[in-house]
Amino acid sequence: MSLPVVNIHDAQSFSNQPEDSARFGARIAPLSAALGMAGLGAMYVTVEPGRRAFPFHNHLGNDEMFIILEGEGLYRFGADEFPVKSGDVCAAPRGGPETAHQLINSGQKDWKDIGISTSNDPDIAEYPDSGKFAALGIAPGPSFFEAHIRHVGRREDARDYWEGEEL
Repeated sequence: MSLPVVNIHDAQSFSNQPEDSARFGARIAPLSAALGMAGLGAMYVTVEPGRRAFPFHNHLGNDEMFIILEGEGLYRFGADEFPVKSGDVCAAPRGGPETAHQLINSGQKDWKDIGISTSNDPDIAEYPDSGKFAALGIAPGPSFFEAHIRHVGRREDARDYWEGEEL
């Protein structure tokens, strides 16, 4: 049974830094599973100066918001950029590329935030900078990072609905 209290400094975390990346990378501590929350997502994120935790993306099925605990940076949202700092709360409602979002640590010290989201499953994420999408079916996996079904592709890679079926 999970406990109703988790300290963010004691939460189990992992690195999501791709190999040889100077641009992306963060320490992520998922909080929802530890708290027994199935309908609400939460994670504690630490990002080094000059890095981003995730690519610029939007969700078609989930709303997100970010509470900036420490640091300063930029919040990319749609076609705009906003300076953000400790104490700011950033909204990322579900929608198309006009709601795409990304936090960038442009400060001199580690950035820390708590990301909170709805947990509608499945979800589709789009990545406007690279033209990709990700189809995610999380259940029965425990989280986005260990989704039961995850397919990353491009629209031009689509298959015919009847392909592979005995007609």
